[in-house]
Amino acid sequence: MRIENSFIPVEGVGETTERRLWERGVRTWDEFDPAVDVAGVGSTTTDRIESFIAEARTHLDDGDATYFDRQFPSGERWRLYEDFRAGTCFFDIETTGLDEHRDRVTTVSFHRDGETTTLVAGDDLTADRLREEFREADLLATFNGARFDVPFLETSFGIDVDTPHLDLMYPAKRIGLSGGLKPIEREIGIERDRPDLSGRDAVRLWREYERGDDDALETLVSYNREDTENLRILADAVCESLHRDVFAPAVGE
Repeated sequence: MRIENSFIPVEGVGETTERRLWERGVRTWDEFDPAVDVAGVGSTTTDRIESFIAEARTHLDDGDATYFDRQFPSGERWRLYEDFRAGTCFFDIETTGLDEHRDRVTTVSFHRDGETTTLVAGDDLTADRLREEFREADLLATFNGARFDVPFLETSFGIDVDTPHLDLMYPAKRIGLSGGLKPIEREIGIERDRPDLSGRDAVRLWREYERGDDDALETLVSYNREDTENLRILADAVCESLHRDVFAPAVGE
């Protein structure tokens, strides 16, 4: 499902009215016709839809994900993914614990356009490098990043992460995938090179690296990178499933 299929950002258009539009053949902005009789779409709503389409089309042509991040209800941000897939940055952090005020970030991995970059504490993990990575992304994708990864980085490095953000934990719940990332990966068939490793192991590996074990850092980096690369697979699966649940039935796919 693409942004151009969406009318829900318009004031007065909820899920029911949007579905009625689709069912009446108005599946994209280009297909909107004020003459089409749709229950719940009066003259005022029609004017709002036309104004939204005109404004939104300009922002979409400009690749302005921030505009749509602000326009869409938080529960519908998954609709941005298809249009901004190529510019989506999947990222994940590893830390020495769960307290953002006391513990430290050890590694941060970014996966975008088929390439993965990992920053390591004491080497290249700096506020400037983080800002650079986020600045180059159209859309961020995490798992539980809104509550953990983003505030942890903001507190630890004094930065503001204001890139549009899709936290996959929430749309995953909409399709019945709950719990942590690793169980969800297993449920949808994502395999790991080291399925035995966990977040607790990530803390242990960093401690071992601090004591001089370079192999431990290599394992930690590999684990962190795999997290981000698997997020891309999860995003594809979740958004495709929501497309089938939300849009496809209304348009007869």
